[in-house]
Amino acid sequence: MTALLLTEADVREVLDMESCIAAMEDVLAALARDELSLPLRSIFVPPGEALMGLMPAYRGGTDPVFALKEIVVAPANSGRGLDPHQGTVLLHDGVTGVLRAILNASAVTEIRTAAVSGAATRLLARPGARHVAILGAGVQGRSHAQAMRTVIPDLELRVWSRTPEHAEALALEAHGLPCDTVEEALDRADVVCTCTASREPLVRRSWLAPGAHINAVGSSVASARELDADVVADASLFVDRRESTVNESGDYLRAVEERGIGPDHIRAELGELLAGTHPGRRSDTELTLFKSLGIAVEDLAAAVLCVDRARERGIGTEVDF
Repeated sequence: MTALLLTEADVREVLDMESCIAAMEDVLAALARDELSLPLRSIFVPPGEALMGLMPAYRGGTDPVFALKEIVVAPANSGRGLDPHQGTVLLHDGVTGVLRAILNASAVTEIRTAAVSGAATRLLARPGARHVAILGAGVQGRSHAQAMRTVIPDLELRVWSRTPEHAEALALEAHGLPCDTVEEALDRADVVCTCTASREPLVRRSWLAPGAHINAVGSSVASARELDADVVADASLFVDRRESTVNESGDYLRAVEERGIGPDHIRAELGELLAGTHPGRRSDTELTLFKSLGIAVEDLAAAVLCVDRARERGIGTEVDF
């Protein structure tokens, strides 16, 4: 038997943002219909700055498949000119267990994470939203600029980074404006994407415009957060998965401690909106928040799409395994 090996370049060649957004919408709706299974990810944190996560998922049906993403998160990689996410996505036949494909996880994670934020923005940003702020100018900042332009074609973009040169570079690349402060970037912003490695809040409630929508992406562990507790407590909170949020989200857990919110503060999962079981935003002045953690079914769906397209186009390398 052979397995298809897809490098970072291969993944980028076959996985465009618009198609990935559609795939994320499909898989999250299917998750809401209980058509996929996944446990909480397992996170191994040894001494040092890096950690390893294991993220398995299963899709049944006529073409059952197992997926496993093994990912090392090394925050200091940003200063090394490397993606902080390094790893692979493995696809196995859901009946026989035979390995079908091995994919570069950096590219999969980069694109599918921003694609989910794109889906959330379509669902939750108020009609006519145009002003977008991106905080963080690394890998996810760049991919979120692409995702936001995909769902809001005529947007006006502002970019902030702790490193001004990075903000300037991304603003130039994404046809936006660099900002000196977070508050400046958030001024009149209809949509905010937080894509940083911050351990402490960057976004204050008083800096947000009425009716803004936030995609909170950078904080994916319990010990980090990008939003102050008032933002989380005052917002209508939407998530990729409830179980992940109440166990893993620092933004949520600190608001539990500081503002006394609980699990019932979570309005809905994105999949429930996509499946039509929840209405989402209720007014133009409502503050909406999508807390992104990234879940394994998203990697499964992106990997399956990559493999199908690669085999159609003759991209990648078949290896004996």
